[in-house]
Amino acid sequence: MHDKLKEIIEEKKREIKFIKRQGLPDMDREIPSVRNFMDAISVPGVVNLIAEIKFASPSAGVIREKTDPVDIGRLYEKTGAAAISLLTDKKFFSGDLEYLPRLKEAVGLPVLRKDFMIDPVQVKEAFLYGADAILLIARILSEDQLKEMLSVCHEFGMYALTEIHDMDDLEKAINAEAKIVGINNRDLDTFRISLDTTKKLARGVPKDRVLVSESGIKSAEDVASMKDLGVNAVLIGSAIMQDSDPVAKIGKFLSAGGHKIT
Repeated sequence: MHDKLKEIIEEKKREIKFIKRQGLPDMDREIPSVRNFMDAISVPGVVNLIAEIKFASPSAGVIREKTDPVDIGRLYEKTGAAAISLLTDKKFFSGDLEYLPRLKEAVGLPVLRKDFMIDPVQVKEAFLYGADAILLIARILSEDQLKEMLSVCHEFGMYALTEIHDMDDLEKAINAEAKIVGINNRDLDTFRISLDTTKKLARGVPKDRVLVSESGIKSAEDVASMKDLGVNAVLIGSAIMQDSDPVAKIGKFLSAGGHKIT
């Protein structure tokens, strides 16, 4: 595990201790209904787009100057994204959990809370803030922990994107009966990216699971190659957030994924 990832996990442990000590906030609003993330990203015959709102990362630094995530989310919805991924980690990714309720209210798409989830209290927190799905990283969870986190997630009516990078992670996800499997092309030990990771692991994912490819997808050609592998959805953040014309960029991704662009 990369030293930066270890640092992130330690920060999450501190955040969890704070949450458990202070308690989760009383929400002064009605919690919105959970939207079906799995159905949204598994429309057959095309590669569905999970468009990510990400302003920075430890590996890339600043990706885009901060702007209102609501405006970005509306743009994603208007241009044909199937779902939105929102980075909520503040210290390392310049995200904010407080963005989530505003984003959920502003768009009709399912919203994935992308963070480093290691304790059930974070799942409840995600639900209270309006998340429709959460990210679970198999690499940082034991099989028993993954099963527990998935169970809690399902209790709240949410789905989880269970992220894997190698065969050990895949076995863990299968044993935990993860319904949505995301292949992370980034190696969390080295932070290096290779789309060959999806090519190697895709054939081992059971056909009854929804398959997502994450990280390093930059071009229409990359999306077309994922379609050939039978990938149901791609999660793309940096390539969209860095582009001077994100609408055109999304259009190219969707076209390559088999969508009819009008």
